[in-house]
Amino acid sequence: MAVLRIDASIQGPRSASTELADLVEAEWSAARPGTTVVRRHLGADPLPAEAWANAVHGSFLPEDQRTTAHHDSIALASSVAAELRDADAVILALPLYNYGISQHAKAWIDLAMVGGGQGEKLLDGKPAIVLTTRGGAYGPGTPREGWDHNTDYLRRVVADIWGGDLTLVEREFTLVGVNPALDAFTEQAALMRKAAHEAATAAGRHLATR
Repeated sequence: MAVLRIDASIQGPRSASTELADLVEAEWSAARPGTTVVRRHLGADPLPAEAWANAVHGSFLPEDQRTTAHHDSIALASSVAAELRDADAVILALPLYNYGISQHAKAWIDLAMVGGGQGEKLLDGKPAIVLTTRGGAYGPGTPREGWDHNTDYLRRVVADIWGGDLTLVEREFTLVGVNPALDAFTEQAALMRKAAHEAATAAGRHLATR
Protein backbone atom coordinates (compact mmCIF):
# COMPACT_ATOMS: atom_id res chain seq x y z
CA MET A 1 0.00 0.00 0.00
CA ALA A 2 1.23 3.52 -0.79
CA VAL A 3 0.47 6.80 0.95
CA LEU A 4 1.33 10.16 -0.60
CA ARG A 5 2.33 12.81 1.93
CA ILE A 6 2.57 16.45 0.90
CA ASP A 7 3.90 19.18 3.21
CA ALA A 8 3.93 22.87 2.32
CA SER A 9 5.11 24.65 5.47
CA ILE A 10 8.06 27.05 5.40
CA GLN A 11 8.45 26.80 9.19
CA GLY A 12 10.73 23.77 9.35
CA PRO A 13 10.69 22.05 12.78
CA ARG A 14 8.30 24.71 14.13
CA SER A 15 5.57 23.80 11.66
CA ALA A 16 2.15 23.18 13.17
CA SER A 17 0.82 21.51 10.00
CA THR A 18 3.81 19.15 9.86
CA GLU A 19 3.24 18.29 13.50
CA LEU A 20 -0.32 17.24 12.69
CA ALA A 21 0.76 15.24 9.64
CA ASP A 22 3.36 13.45 11.75
CA LEU A 23 0.59 12.30 14.10
CA VAL A 24 -1.45 10.94 11.20
CA GLU A 25 1.55 9.15 9.72
CA ALA A 26 2.58 7.71 13.09
CA GLU A 27 -0.84 6.12 13.56
CA TRP A 28 -0.78 4.73 10.04
CA SER A 29 2.78 3.39 10.35
CA ALA A 30 2.06 1.72 13.68
CA ALA A 31 -0.87 -0.18 12.20
CA ARG A 32 0.69 -0.82 8.77
CA PRO A 33 4.48 -0.87 9.13
CA GLY A 34 5.04 -2.07 5.57
CA THR A 35 3.41 0.95 3.97
CA THR A 36 5.35 2.93 1.38
CA VAL A 37 5.20 6.68 2.02
CA VAL A 38 5.90 8.88 -1.01
CA ARG A 39 6.84 12.40 0.09
CA ARG A 40 6.98 15.87 -1.38
CA HIS A 41 7.92 18.79 0.84
CA LEU A 42 6.84 21.79 -1.18
CA GLY A 43 8.08 24.29 1.40
CA ALA A 44 11.59 22.84 1.61
CA ASP A 45 11.85 21.86 -2.06
CA PRO A 46 9.44 24.06 -4.06
CA LEU A 47 8.31 23.14 -7.54
CA PRO A 48 9.47 25.58 -10.25
CA ALA A 49 7.14 28.56 -10.38
CA GLU A 50 7.22 28.65 -14.17
CA ALA A 51 6.51 24.93 -14.67
CA TRP A 52 2.72 25.24 -14.79
CA ALA A 53 2.75 27.89 -17.53
CA ASN A 54 5.30 25.93 -19.53
CA ALA A 55 3.26 22.74 -19.21
CA VAL A 56 0.06 24.51 -20.29
CA HIS A 57 1.68 26.25 -23.25
CA GLY A 58 3.59 23.17 -24.30
CA SER A 59 0.47 21.02 -24.29
CA PHE A 60 -0.98 23.14 -27.10
CA LEU A 61 2.08 22.75 -29.29
CA PRO A 62 3.06 19.87 -31.56
CA GLU A 63 5.73 17.81 -29.84
CA ASP A 64 8.44 18.81 -32.31
CA GLN A 65 7.81 22.49 -31.55
CA ARG A 66 8.18 22.18 -27.79
CA THR A 67 11.22 23.59 -26.07
CA THR A 68 13.22 21.71 -23.46
CA ALA A 69 11.37 23.73 -20.80
CA HIS A 70 8.03 22.60 -22.28
CA HIS A 71 9.07 18.93 -22.27
CA ASP A 72 10.48 19.11 -18.73
CA SER A 73 7.41 20.86 -17.36
CA ILE A 74 4.97 18.47 -19.03
CA ALA A 75 6.92 15.54 -17.61
CA LEU A 76 6.88 17.12 -14.14
CA ALA A 77 3.12 17.74 -14.34
CA SER A 78 2.55 14.12 -15.38
CA SER A 79 4.68 12.93 -12.47
CA VAL A 80 2.80 15.08 -9.94
CA ALA A 81 -0.55 13.82 -11.22
CA ALA A 82 0.67 10.22 -11.23
CA GLU A 83 1.68 10.45 -7.56
CA LEU A 84 -1.92 11.31 -6.68
CA ARG A 85 -3.36 8.72 -9.06
CA ASP A 86 -1.11 5.93 -7.80
CA ALA A 87 -1.55 6.61 -4.07
CA ASP A 88 -3.98 4.55 -2.00
CA ALA A 89 -4.41 7.49 0.40
CA VAL A 90 -3.03 10.99 0.82
CA ILE A 91 -1.93 13.10 3.78
CA LEU A 92 -1.84 16.79 2.85
CA ALA A 93 -0.36 19.29 5.33
CA LEU A 94 -1.25 22.63 3.73
CA PRO A 95 -1.22 25.73 5.97
CA LEU A 96 -2.87 29.09 5.33
CA TYR A 97 -0.45 31.88 4.44
CA ASN A 98 -1.44 35.51 3.93
CA TYR A 99 -5.14 34.59 4.06
CA GLY A 100 -4.94 31.98 1.31
CA ILE A 101 -3.26 28.84 0.07
CA SER A 102 0.53 28.95 0.00
CA GLN A 103 2.18 29.62 -3.35
CA HIS A 104 4.04 26.31 -3.06
CA ALA A 105 0.85 24.30 -2.64
CA LYS A 106 -0.89 26.23 -5.41
CA ALA A 107 1.96 25.45 -7.83
CA TRP A 108 1.63 21.75 -6.95
CA ILE A 109 -2.15 21.76 -7.43
CA ASP A 110 -1.88 23.61 -10.75
CA LEU A 111 0.66 21.09 -12.04
CA ALA A 112 -1.51 18.17 -10.95
CA MET A 113 -4.45 19.73 -12.79
CA VAL A 114 -2.60 20.04 -16.08
CA GLY A 115 -0.87 16.68 -15.63
CA GLY A 116 -4.11 14.75 -15.17
CA GLY A 117 -6.66 13.92 -17.81
CA GLN A 118 -9.47 16.33 -18.61
CA GLY A 119 -11.98 16.02 -15.76
CA GLU A 120 -10.00 13.16 -14.19
CA LYS A 121 -10.69 12.51 -10.51
CA LEU A 122 -7.13 11.87 -9.43
CA LEU A 123 -8.19 10.58 -6.00
CA ASP A 124 -11.56 9.05 -6.97
CA GLY A 125 -12.90 7.95 -3.59
CA LYS A 126 -9.54 7.44 -1.88
CA PRO A 127 -9.02 8.65 1.70
CA ALA A 128 -7.61 12.18 1.77
CA ILE A 129 -6.65 13.78 5.07
CA VAL A 130 -6.09 17.53 4.78
CA LEU A 131 -4.39 19.20 7.73
CA THR A 132 -4.52 22.98 7.62
CA THR A 133 -3.37 25.53 10.16
CA ARG A 134 -3.90 29.25 10.67
CA GLY A 135 -1.85 31.68 12.75
CA GLY A 136 -4.88 33.67 13.84
CA ALA A 137 -8.59 33.00 14.23
CA TYR A 138 -11.08 33.30 11.40
CA GLY A 139 -14.27 31.78 12.79
CA PRO A 140 -17.73 33.36 13.13
CA GLY A 141 -17.69 36.56 15.14
CA THR A 142 -13.93 37.12 14.88
CA PRO A 143 -12.57 40.35 13.36
CA ARG A 144 -11.27 38.35 10.38
CA GLU A 145 -14.25 36.16 9.75
CA GLY A 146 -14.34 35.42 6.03
CA TRP A 147 -10.64 36.11 5.50
CA ASP A 148 -9.72 32.42 5.23
CA HIS A 149 -9.46 31.85 1.47
CA ASN A 150 -7.59 28.58 1.90
CA THR A 151 -9.84 25.99 3.50
CA ASP A 152 -12.83 26.15 1.14
CA TYR A 153 -10.46 26.11 -1.82
CA LEU A 154 -8.84 22.91 -0.52
CA ARG A 155 -12.30 21.34 -0.06
CA ARG A 156 -13.22 22.17 -3.66
CA VAL A 157 -9.99 20.76 -5.09
CA VAL A 158 -9.47 17.66 -2.97
CA ALA A 159 -13.08 16.53 -2.64
CA ASP A 160 -15.05 18.06 -5.51
CA ILE A 161 -12.48 18.11 -8.31
CA TRP A 162 -10.18 15.23 -7.40
CA GLY A 163 -12.93 13.14 -5.79
CA GLY A 164 -11.11 12.36 -2.55
CA ASP A 165 -12.93 11.07 0.54
CA LEU A 166 -12.00 14.12 2.57
CA THR A 167 -11.22 14.33 6.28
CA LEU A 168 -10.36 17.89 7.30
CA VAL A 169 -8.35 18.66 10.43
CA GLU A 170 -7.93 22.34 11.31
CA ARG A 171 -5.95 24.24 13.93
CA GLU A 172 -6.09 27.97 14.60
CA PHE A 173 -4.09 30.42 16.73
CA THR A 174 -0.75 28.79 15.94
CA LEU A 175 0.93 32.20 16.38
CA VAL A 176 -0.11 32.41 20.03
CA GLY A 177 3.15 32.34 21.94
CA VAL A 178 4.96 33.82 18.94
CA ASN A 179 3.07 37.08 18.45
CA PRO A 180 2.73 38.98 21.76
CA ALA A 181 -0.48 40.62 20.50
CA LEU A 182 -2.16 37.21 20.86
CA ASP A 183 -1.05 36.47 24.44
CA ALA A 184 -4.61 36.91 25.74
CA PHE A 185 -5.61 33.77 23.80
CA THR A 186 -3.03 31.42 25.33
CA GLU A 187 -5.54 29.14 27.02
CA GLN A 188 -7.87 29.03 24.01
CA ALA A 189 -4.94 28.24 21.70
CA ALA A 190 -3.82 25.37 23.94
CA LEU A 191 -7.30 23.85 23.76
CA MET A 192 -7.33 24.24 19.97
CA ARG A 193 -3.94 22.53 19.71
CA LYS A 194 -5.12 19.65 21.88
CA ALA A 195 -8.33 19.23 19.85
CA ALA A 196 -6.44 19.30 16.56
CA HIS A 197 -3.91 16.72 17.80
CA GLU A 198 -6.71 14.43 18.91
CA ALA A 199 -8.46 14.85 15.55
CA ALA A 200 -5.26 14.11 13.63
CA THR A 201 -4.56 11.02 15.72
CA ALA A 202 -8.11 9.77 15.22
CA ALA A 203 -7.92 10.45 11.47
CA GLY A 204 -4.68 8.48 11.19
CA ARG A 205 -6.10 5.59 13.18
CA HIS A 206 -9.23 5.52 11.03
CA LEU A 207 -7.18 5.70 7.85
CA ALA A 208 -5.08 2.73 8.94
CA THR A 209 -8.13 0.54 9.55
CA ARG A 210 -9.81 1.20 6.19
